[in-house]
Parts: sequence; C-alpha cells; structure tokens
Amino acid sequence: MIPSDHFVRFYNEVFKFLEKRGLLQAYFDDVARYAASRNLEKFKNGLQGVYDHYLVIRKEENCDLDMELADGELHSFMRKCPSLSKVLDNDAPASPHYCLHCPGWSLPVNTAAGLYEVYDLMEPDVPHCESWLYDDPARALARYRELLKTVPASRIRTNLPPELLADGEETSRPRSAVFSPETAEKV
Repeated sequence: MIPSDHFVRFYNEVFKFLEKRGLLQAYFDDVARYAASRNLEKFKNGLQGVYDHYLVIRKEENCDLDMELADGELHSFMRKCPSLSKVLDNDAPASPHYCLHCPGWSLPVNTAAGLYEVYDLMEPDVPHCESWLYDDPARALARYRELLKTVPASRIRTNLPPELLADGEETSRPRSAVFSPETAEKV
C-alpha cells in the first residue's frame, strides 16, 4: 500500500496529467459516482448524516477541521488540510486545481441528497477552506450572495440550481456528475 505522504503527491501529478488532456472533470465525475455509492444514503439523512460522515473523516484523515451543526446549517472550516499540506511540502508545484477534488465529489453527492453547498476554496497555496451546507436552497443562496460581497466568484463552488441565480450573477459552478442512486450503486 502506498503511504499517504506519497499518495497525495501522486494524486497531484495525476491531476496535472488529466488537466492537460481535458479529463480532470471526467475524473471528478467518476469519483463523485463512487462517493455516492458509499455516502449517498448517509447524506440523504440530511445535515446530521453529513456531519456524522465528517466526524469519521476528521479522525481518519487527521484533519484540523472545525464543524458546527446548528439551526439548519452545517458550517465547516478546514484550518489545515492534511492533503494539500503534504502536496505543498514537495519539490513539485501543486496543481492549480488540486483543491477542486473536494467539491468535485461533494457537490454532486449533496445535490443527489437534496442538500445545497456553498464552498469557499480560499487560496490554492494555503491549506484551508470553508463550506456551508443547507437543506434549504434559499438559505444557501443567501450565503452565496453574502460571500460574493467579500470574495471573488472564482473562489466559490456551489450546487445551487442556475435558475436561482439572478441575471449576471455567476459562480465558478463546475459541471457536476450526473448520476442517480441506481448508477452510483454500480460503481
């Protein structure tokens, strides 16, 4: 088995390779289908299901992750991402798209679970990020608009339906994996 110190550096180089070939989004879509096969039922339990999932991830991946679940909002702040930290502690530069692997799988799975996420990637060379998750699209839209007042849209990822956004309001919304629970189970 490859140690995590080596794995994340390999992952980084794979991202660069796939990006050069225009295949990175397709890879994220495949990862999202796999993640759905493992997590969709938990996430369908709403914010509590997602919170419970990340309690396990926080321990398994040794994340410096703060989470608060209250009043219909799951707020997460990754103070120090162990994955990006290892990539940055390397002689090869980090892929400019490295941090997209998290929203690359979480946004499609949250969409399938009926949850709405607003994700601030912050800086790609500093291992931290922040996200807000809701079961109410109106609250997610309000958070998205509040965030747009202070950060560039290029930092934000969301799974808000485009029809909720006002004319001229844009986000760096990635194309999400299209799958149903049936396809997720076949991964």
